Amino acid sequence: MGEAADGQAADGQVPDGQVSARAAQAAQGSRHTPPDTRQSAPDAEGLDNGVSGDAAPGDGVPGNGVSGDAVPGDGVPSVAGKVAVVTGAGSGIGRAVAQALAAASWDVVLAGRRAEALAETARLLEPRDSDGPAVIRVPTDVTRPAEVDALFAAVRDRFGRLDLLFNNAGTFGRSAPLDELSYDDWQAVVDVNLTGAFLCAQAAFRTMKAQDPQGGRIINNGSLSAHVPRPDSIAYTATKHAMTGLTKSLSLDGRPYRIACGQLDIGNAATAMTGRMATGIRQADGRTAAEPVMAAADVARTVVHMAALPLEANVQFATVMATNMPYIGRG
Repeated sequence: MGEAADGQAADGQVPDGQVSARAAQAAQGSRHTPPDTRQSAPDAEGLDNGVSGDAAPGDGVPGNGVSGDAVPGDGVPSVAGKVAVVTGAGSGIGRAVAQALAAASWDVVLAGRRAEALAETARLLEPRDSDGPAVIRVPTDVTRPAEVDALFAAVRDRFGRLDLLFNNAGTFGRSAPLDELSYDDWQAVVDVNLTGAFLCAQAAFRTMKAQDPQGGRIINNGSLSAHVPRPDSIAYTATKHAMTGLTKSLSLDGRPYRIACGQLDIGNAATAMTGRMATGIRQADGRTAAEPVMAAADVARTVVHMAALPLEANVQFATVMATNMPYIGRG
């Protein structure tokens, strides 16, 4: 569960000077302008640190209307033309979720620190025809307030509203014994996983509160480390526990404005950064043991289901994990 990678997340931070204000000026669109109705805004446990790309067209939740073809009376509204922002979209879980949302007819805004990785995600989302959903790329460092503000300004400028934020960017940071962890190591994880998540949630909240019709949904990427730690993971574990508090506060504060917030706690999603799960990872008792993993596309299906619910319903907390990973039963 708690490992994504030693070091930075693929899409949590950005080198100095990489992103211009206004979030890449024009937000590098890869699809058609939406209809006028829109113009009226690895992780082993849920980090976007690896490249998966497992989700594919048709990977929405079968039979639940999340493809945008909801049957009248089935209680699941069509999502066609709705707008989603996915942070950490350049790889791993973020890429898989972006693919699944686009396959389910969402317009998708890809945010992450690496422009080339976002371009590759956008290529994977290319529509089969000109009537497909819109996909735009906005290189963004979630730790920088000005860049986060520019990201959501680009969303409003292009679409006029925002319906979903998948708050996904994160980093595991350096795995080290507690007494050897430097202040900078600690702060780097807090900046991305907690401050970055807050900045994105705050900007999304402001947009959803101000728009007409009012409301929207925020889905925070938690982790099984929001419940139990791995060895030598104090910074990551603390920030994922803090994410749960962020989720609860957003849910309460969003009630008057039809803003729903839920959290998805993820365990052992297969990405490029979870390869060591197959060869062995340190356990709580000091052993090294291989662990099962699951497809990132299965995480994406869960997000699509949560996102497709009407705002009168909310999945407050959900866990999706590799069935036989060491979590239940004390190992």
